[in-house]
Amino acid sequence: MSKPICYSTKAFSAASATSPLSAATIERRQPSASDVQIQILYCGVCHSDLHFARNEWHFTQYPAVPGHEIVGRVTAVGSGVKKFKVGDTVGVGCLVDSCRTCSDCRAGLEQFCTSMVMTYGSIDPHLNAPTLGGYSQSIVVTEDFVLRMPANLNLAAAAPLLCAGITTYSPLRHWKVGPGQKVGIVGLGGLGHMGVKFAKAFGAHVVLFTTSPGKVADGKRLGAHEVVVSTDEAQMAAQAGSFDFILDAVSASHDINAYLNLLKRDGNLTLVGAPEKPLPVAAFPLIFRRRSFSGSLIGGLPETQEMLDFCGRHNITSDIEMIRMDQINTAYERMLKSDVKYRFVIDMASLA
Repeated sequence: MSKPICYSTKAFSAASATSPLSAATIERRQPSASDVQIQILYCGVCHSDLHFARNEWHFTQYPAVPGHEIVGRVTAVGSGVKKFKVGDTVGVGCLVDSCRTCSDCRAGLEQFCTSMVMTYGSIDPHLNAPTLGGYSQSIVVTEDFVLRMPANLNLAAAAPLLCAGITTYSPLRHWKVGPGQKVGIVGLGGLGHMGVKFAKAFGAHVVLFTTSPGKVADGKRLGAHEVVVSTDEAQMAAQAGSFDFILDAVSASHDINAYLNLLKRDGNLTLVGAPEKPLPVAAFPLIFRRRSFSGSLIGGLPETQEMLDFCGRHNITSDIEMIRMDQINTAYERMLKSDVKYRFVIDMASLA
């Protein structure tokens, strides 16, 4: 198969695991019949971007362009595109393609497809080269993996919905969180603050767990009915056996058993954070109350569109701090110190 015709666009990339991100020029394929070309307006900064840029997951190929919380405007469409037209405001999340035929894809769960193509860090089947993410001026994505953005939302603040939003929305929906339930959110960061907002919007009684006493007021501002400082043994003991569901959004090492003990019989704890090292899980907290411990990965394309539409109806966006593209390396260092409330978003006009 011959290589598609390409065009050049500006981007920010890492040349190695130890080099800072810097200005670069990359190639994108010209839109084929089923493709949508997008001018990127805003791109959220996910902790996964940092892991990828620094090869902390050991699969990065360089030069590497991170970014998978993309909001932009359609600038061209292929001849067969039916869902979008030039001028539409759209989003692209963590996936840009999949096999379309496996049982996961047919169920609208493309994130579990063994042939999924990630927005960065995969091999682009069109170019036979690594996929390059949203820290760039432009991207071309097949129509089925482009999402429609609600017209009423602030586009910059909506960008993190494409990863942080769906990552928390999906498990809350899967475990049928709703009125009459008591739901815990562990950690108040980019993921956790979205979990608080969604759990409240679903009608649950929301309890935030944080190690930082300074986040109590902010947790309540975001929608938590209660805030528990998890280092306080008395506060934790008072919550024992009372939760229907707990969403754990912490990526640092922590005691998962302390939270399993807070679940009711048949309660579930779902992990969406990605700790670097395995977490020891004790058997007794699980087997004596028939509790379960599970994980969740983003969401499929139908559910991601459902989440965006829900956010449009309920005016839910992320709390963000806007940065210029040339501030990304400083933003990474601040992110490591949890010095952001609660998501950095890049104004891609600054790349010009």
